[in-house]
Amino acid sequence: MNEYDTNRIYDIAKSINYKKTNELSKADCYVLNTCHIREKATDKVYHDIGRIKKNFKDKKKPIVIVTGCVAQAEGDILLEREKYIDAIIGPQSFHNLNQIIKNIEKKSLRENSTSFDVKEKFDTLNNFKNSDSSVSSFLTIQEGCDKFCKFCVVPYTRGAEFSRPTKELIEEAKDLAKNGAKEITLLGQNVNAYSHDQQKLSTLISRLSEIKDIKRIRYSTSHPKDFTKDLIEAHKSTNKKLMPLIHLPVQSGSNNILQEMNRKHTVQDYLEIIDKLKAVNPRVKFSSDFIIGYPGETENDFNDTLNLLNKIEFINCFSFIFSPRPGTPAAKLTEIDYNVSKKRLTIFQKTAEKIKLKYKKSLFNKTTLVLFENKTKIKNEFFGRDEYWNPVIVKTKQNLKGKLREVKITGGNQNTLYGEIDEKLKERDFAA
Repeated sequence: MNEYDTNRIYDIAKSINYKKTNELSKADCYVLNTCHIREKATDKVYHDIGRIKKNFKDKKKPIVIVTGCVAQAEGDILLEREKYIDAIIGPQSFHNLNQIIKNIEKKSLRENSTSFDVKEKFDTLNNFKNSDSSVSSFLTIQEGCDKFCKFCVVPYTRGAEFSRPTKELIEEAKDLAKNGAKEITLLGQNVNAYSHDQQKLSTLISRLSEIKDIKRIRYSTSHPKDFTKDLIEAHKSTNKKLMPLIHLPVQSGSNNILQEMNRKHTVQDYLEIIDKLKAVNPRVKFSSDFIIGYPGETENDFNDTLNLLNKIEFINCFSFIFSPRPGTPAAKLTEIDYNVSKKRLTIFQKTAEKIKLKYKKSLFNKTTLVLFENKTKIKNEFFGRDEYWNPVIVKTKQNLKGKLREVKITGGNQNTLYGEIDEKLKERDFAA
């Protein structure tokens, strides 16, 4: 979502004649777009500003703006501690960027813009075409969350759930397709809670599937509580455009810990969703998020999490030691010993990597459909992803950017697959 926001920030700024630059030491304005999910995010802001200060020690000071969730959560502290910052802009206020830059240019007072008027933000953004020209593009359809998991800072930095109008999203998707997008990933802090004028995520997916040049549709991130029957039905194998990889965070395999987290679902609920999805489409596979060492987690709770990992065999996992976020209920809880958490995380990640490697090896010598996104820095080498988001690299003299091609996987590791294409075959409209 921050990548989407960053692209939109540029779309806004270029209307007042600002341009992207790779010459960082010559920039007139720095925008640091931040995330507050993990700890030490604030420290990274100070570190980056320190580097800017060093580069401009003997030069005219550039405009320095901090945006995103760290700005929302700790804006006053940032402005008080770091005088080099000119403005703080929350994630629901970056549509005010141009006016803020103009005020700074006029030597006005430093600004803290952290309101929660998300409707005004997207209404303003509609005045700026999305210029993203990536083969695989992001599209934010929903922001905020009403679930209030005890560990999560999102309700406090992004606010309540808000869904954008379907018509607005279809138009932006069409613009992305005109720019060259072949794949769109629908984004939301709780994306499957999308609802606008009785239009749900499943309806939106159906509407987007009608855009001819869009060949692939994905969405992230979902909450098990909102995985409704209609969304499950949308994953039927007859839907060739909706990809069969589903990212569905579970966070823990222990009902005790899920209750403590206020996750509003049980392990049994989660497994039931998995079974229903496999029933409508046996090809679906899953990735997930896990918090290890949540306050109160016992050895039995951790073993329950390992059991769930082994039972479902997630093809990808994002796992972290519990990180208390300021202002959340979990921040007040007594943390378990860090060394215990670290040991458990190591065990979990080794198990997850073993499952992942086994899965990747099962793809060797098989053919998979790859959408190629770009050329790498290596001559005649192209990067793409298969239906399950696996990175795939091939060598070819053909220009594969934006092409869907069948690739025979010849090898790989946990992170990347390598393959070859039949040079005689041309692209077919696989997702028609």
